[in-house]
Amino acid sequence: QVTLMESGGGLVQAGGSLRLSCTDSKTAFSTLAMAWHRQAPGKEREFVAAIISVDGTDYGGSVKGRFTISRHNYKNVLYLQVNSVKPEDTARYYCAADANIGRLTTAPNHWGQGPQVSVSS
Repeated sequence: QVTLMESGGGLVQAGGSLRLSCTDSKTAFSTLAMAWHRQAPGKEREFVAAIISVDGTDYGGSVKGRFTISRHNYKNVLYLQVNSVKPEDTARYYCAADANIGRLTTAPNHWGQGPQVSVSS
């Protein structure tokens, strides 16, 4: 059973930074490919970033160069460092996991609750 729990959402000013975290203490965390997705009001869910191994990362085009995904397998924690935020980054950010890498950027099996990130201009 995979149970993902996120933290770190909130209100941030444009140009600022924040870090989202995601944990799961019940599974072999290191065996899962992990990702972040987001969904803004009235819009479709958007792939943000994925990490398979320490060096294996991928980013959506709108966040590349500003966001950084990382993981600490020993602590069972996934991070998303969000820098230079823009008002259009306002969304619910979902941690996701799947043992199948092929589903990770489109339809992963496991999702967190999705903390809200709001960016003020």
